[in-house]
Amino acid sequence: MIGHSYLSNADVDAIDVMYKSYQEDPESVDFGWRKFFEGFDLAYDRTGASSEVVSEDMLKEINVLRLINEGYRTRGHLFTKTNPVRERRKYEPTLDIKHFGLDEKDLEKTFNAGVELGIGPAKLKDIINHLEETYCESIGVEFMYMPNPERKEWLREKMESRKNQPQLTLEQKRLVLAKLNQAVVFENFLHTKYVGQKRFSLEGLESLLPALDAAIEYGATLGAEEYVIGMAHRGRLNVLTNILNKSYEEIFQEFEGNGYEDSIFEGDVKYHIGYASEVKTSLGKNVRLSLCPNPSHLESVDPVVEGLSRAKLDRNYGNDETKLVPILIHGDASISGQGVVYETIQMASLDAYRTGGTVHIVTNNQIGFTTNYTDGRSSIYCTDVAKTTKCPVFHVNGDDVEATVYVMKLAMEYRQKYNSDVFIDLLGYRKYGHNEGDEPRFTQPKLYKAISKHKNPREIYAAKLTAAGSVEADLAKKMQVEFKKLLQEKLDLVRDSETDYSEDLSEHNWRDLRKAEEADFDKSPKTSITKAKFEKLAKQITHIPEDFKPFKKVQKLFADRAAMIEANRFDWAMGELMAYASLLEEGHAVRMSGQDCERGTFSHRHAIIKEEESEKEYAALRTLSDSQADFHIYNSHLSEFAVLGFEYGYAMNNPQGLTIWEAQFGDFVNGAQVIIDQYIASGETKWKRYNGLVMLLPHGHEGQGPEHTSARPERFLQLCAKQNMQVVNPTTPANMFHVLRRQLKRDFRIPLIVMTPKSLLRHPLCVSTMDDFTQNGFQELIDDNYADPKKVKRVILCTGKVYYDLLKKQQEDNRTDVAIVRVEQLYPLPEKQIHALADKYKNADWKWVQEEPKNMGTWMHLLRYEYPFDLSVLSRRSSSSPATGYAKVHAEEQAELVRLSFDI
Repeated sequence: MIGHSYLSNADVDAIDVMYKSYQEDPESVDFGWRKFFEGFDLAYDRTGASSEVVSEDMLKEINVLRLINEGYRTRGHLFTKTNPVRERRKYEPTLDIKHFGLDEKDLEKTFNAGVELGIGPAKLKDIINHLEETYCESIGVEFMYMPNPERKEWLREKMESRKNQPQLTLEQKRLVLAKLNQAVVFENFLHTKYVGQKRFSLEGLESLLPALDAAIEYGATLGAEEYVIGMAHRGRLNVLTNILNKSYEEIFQEFEGNGYEDSIFEGDVKYHIGYASEVKTSLGKNVRLSLCPNPSHLESVDPVVEGLSRAKLDRNYGNDETKLVPILIHGDASISGQGVVYETIQMASLDAYRTGGTVHIVTNNQIGFTTNYTDGRSSIYCTDVAKTTKCPVFHVNGDDVEATVYVMKLAMEYRQKYNSDVFIDLLGYRKYGHNEGDEPRFTQPKLYKAISKHKNPREIYAAKLTAAGSVEADLAKKMQVEFKKLLQEKLDLVRDSETDYSEDLSEHNWRDLRKAEEADFDKSPKTSITKAKFEKLAKQITHIPEDFKPFKKVQKLFADRAAMIEANRFDWAMGELMAYASLLEEGHAVRMSGQDCERGTFSHRHAIIKEEESEKEYAALRTLSDSQADFHIYNSHLSEFAVLGFEYGYAMNNPQGLTIWEAQFGDFVNGAQVIIDQYIASGETKWKRYNGLVMLLPHGHEGQGPEHTSARPERFLQLCAKQNMQVVNPTTPANMFHVLRRQLKRDFRIPLIVMTPKSLLRHPLCVSTMDDFTQNGFQELIDDNYADPKKVKRVILCTGKVYYDLLKKQQEDNRTDVAIVRVEQLYPLPEKQIHALADKYKNADWKWVQEEPKNMGTWMHLLRYEYPFDLSVLSRRSSSSPATGYAKVHAEEQAELVRLSFDI
């Protein structure tokens, strides 16, 4: 073990026994040891020598192997020259040979262990030099913990055969310098022209640009045709212009403040905007690049990128994972501090979410706003989360641009070969404060004293190339002058012209869709299907093949569903599954993920059933026809934030398919609040990005306690404005059927939030007939067909499960003087339909009845509107908690609410 200067007597004895066995029969020992003994005999000419003599020399050989494996390969990364502005922390034990049972007298000895490095028998000093150059210079590598021997050996051979040294041609060096020049000059130009404006400069990490350029260029030679990129604000403008080729005019227009003046969307700050482009590599390959829009909530874009990537792989590349590469650019503070990173990384190998490996690049400026890295994490490295999936991590000095490019190409090759994640920790610094108006010397005076004297990567590289005679002395200066002149010309053009340089950023598959208008929600389109189709599909989704033997309860459940066709009474599960079946038959793919969604939290869906003995799976929704669209449903890992973000990203590229996320309980949706606030509710408004994601959130007061009651409809309704999303609370299987189908039957897409039932899944009155599915469409409002309009003294407006509690009271007491009207769509509120009821119930008292506390549910939302009648509320008292934890108290509250509703 490391720290011991010798092997134990037991270790030596064991080796002796193996060596004796080898001498008697070479095939009797392990292949690795056999090769070692063969090399040992050749190196020392010890064939036939006694094991006692052999052990002394053999021990030295083994110690050299330990130096290689347990020392440099395993711990060399701790002793690298990867930090451009700080001394590295000290780690013990060091790689000093004394820790490995070796001393200075051994340095001139020849050891056969050099064969392990591919350099043949070599002196110990040469072995150490080779290891130092490979593992302890500008590049550090963590890979020995990887469990896959083939991958580990592939990396080892790649690195050690070249000593981790870049081998760039003269032309490649000039291209790297040119890309560095773009990065440095662009930032400097913005800094002088827009003094004090926030741009979140890349300065200190300019090597990111040649690194990305190398990834795209080299990846294209390995089969990559598209890259989907996610990154935060730092360096984003530089990446947009100098990697994705967003025009300098458009960037300058945004700085000038005159962009998007006539736009129908409200926009976002320039360093949050997304972009898509097609570029041609130096070898003439066309490559598509996408940079996802994202908010300031660091790392929240990670799962969105993965979802978008998966959708593109599914739709465009037949799931050939080499064709598309996700790239996530992290900050050092955020990757170690934000939990969504871990949630996202855990998706890497899951069937529901895998994308063939993500290239993770950490722009490590060693500080988070004002927080030192020593206060920002307990782990040694910010990238230690990578060990979750046992993927390799490269640490590289950002001042060594050739090493950075080399590492990026090696990482890309690894990703393409093994379809696995790979991490690159690009160490640099932040030249200014968190933004250009911030003063970093308040909190890091010593660091920023060093940074102020430090040359930028372009200056360092230009000096290196000039000294080596690779380029003429004034080349870097010429590049700087020419590029600065180009930028000035573009800026003058923007300032002297009224031309709008902003582009239509819509993906091609969204071009036929439009923004939703207020009038679109006056009445829903027809979403019914024919009776013949309904009967055909209903029989198909209730059929189990004869040779498939599921659990007996499943057999009964499917038999009960089949009986619904004859009885003409369809429950919630049938209504929902029929929506999926009809859409699939019409060519619309359906994808759903969420915790336990295959069966359903409340055991109602059973979209996937399993054989009792083999656990072989069967999905009736995949057996409709040869021409049907794909149906995918996945149980997710126990995550809300990342999974909802993933499905939002998937829906970004799936306008003609139904993408659904289901919460285990509606309450748990608050674990994904960042995705809701920053993407689902406001993505269209900020970034002009349409999205048709569906969220299914079990909701309803049923005595299950504070954490299994409310999907927090009030939070969604507070976010609603300008037709940005739909919030519904359907009360019939048919209305659920229609609202899901409606999502794909209009020429616009906005998110759909559905408060789904729990007890209603099996409520005897919560059923629909075939006519309900084969006529008309979604009903935003359902009027009372029991009350007598002429006698009605009170109109109860309500939504969701409480309707059935009220209905029971109405029927039992024969209250034809009370009308119960269900508002199935809470936003956009069907105002015209509600107003029309005022003429029907002219002399009535109007109440909004909700089972949620007064400060929750729908009531506060309804106060935003005007009505032709006075509307007041009946509800539970305002509360800080959604519901009581006591079932008896719940029952008493619910009974009182129902009683008051009919107390006129």
